[in-house]
Amino acid sequence: MADLPSQGIDLVWMMPGKNSGGRGVAVKEFLAKAKEDFLKKWESPSQNTASLDQFDRIKTLGTGSFGRVMLVKHKDTGNHYAMKILDKQKVVKLKQIEHPLNEKRILQAINFPFFTELEYSFKVVKLKQIEHTLNEKRILQAVNFPFLVKLEYSFKVLNSDTSPRNLIVLTFEYLHSLDLIYRDLKPENLLIDQQGYIEVTDFGFAKRVKGRTWTLCGTPEYLAPEIILSKGYNKAVDWWALGVLIYEMAAGYPPFFADQPIQIYEKIVSGKVRFPSHSSSDLKDLLRNLLQVDLTKRFGNLKNGVNDVCVEAPFIPKCKGPGDTSNFDDYEEEEIRVSITEKCAKEFAEF
Repeated sequence: MADLPSQGIDLVWMMPGKNSGGRGVAVKEFLAKAKEDFLKKWESPSQNTASLDQFDRIKTLGTGSFGRVMLVKHKDTGNHYAMKILDKQKVVKLKQIEHPLNEKRILQAINFPFFTELEYSFKVVKLKQIEHTLNEKRILQAVNFPFLVKLEYSFKVLNSDTSPRNLIVLTFEYLHSLDLIYRDLKPENLLIDQQGYIEVTDFGFAKRVKGRTWTLCGTPEYLAPEIILSKGYNKAVDWWALGVLIYEMAAGYPPFFADQPIQIYEKIVSGKVRFPSHSSSDLKDLLRNLLQVDLTKRFGNLKNGVNDVCVEAPFIPKCKGPGDTSNFDDYEEEEIRVSITEKCAKEFAEF
């Protein structure tokens, strides 16, 4: 996790709504330098910065359609990492090559306090997998974000400048300044470090877009209307997704849900939101402006940018130290399958 002071900008100074006049100047300078650094790495991405035999695999932290994320330990340094292992053949079969290539290229180029950092990446010639090794003493001292959702719903914690919502707002401000759309905000992709700060993970659907894009991707409950209607969309879809997340944090369930995706899409496109009885007027007002079908009225997409979006509270999880996985679910461990020859070499030549 990047250190805020070393980047020349104070956390409180960065917060939307704090010293808004001075913040504008400071953040403008910060984002300009950040974009310069990003573009250098974006144009010259790193390749094969480690090898599999440098790590001891400890435990599976999560599984997905193309592979799994494992807790690993570097044999020489003793540092713990989260290693994302992808099956190249599955990725190619499902025609999803663009996503891991985008994710790796983006992760190696971004540098912001509230993202997991890509420490290593490599392809294994004798295996059918590719690996992302995400550095984080912090990520491995984290809990899954759904745990925070339950706590906020139960305890109704008070407003705070260092809240999960505000940190997500800052991450979007940073990403959007680089012409990056995240496109996959949901509780499962958010972690909390041992100091209570949010970290955004999983950039598989992230994409660099200067205008509009038309790809249908993301979690059904979190899709913006313009994605569903195939009208072409831009960064504003991330602000819609933030509205869905805030609603779910407050209510314990998303604003648009049904048994079938098509039913979910119909509800989303209608733009009609029903609020829980305990919702405050401020919360309703914020959500109406984030879950706004009209892009010219959607918060985050307006002249005031992130300053239109208000905030909520932090949570500090219990953590025993580096390598503690007690806040993650248990998964059945599997051996990494060995292949005699390299698979899908052409498709992953740029990885």
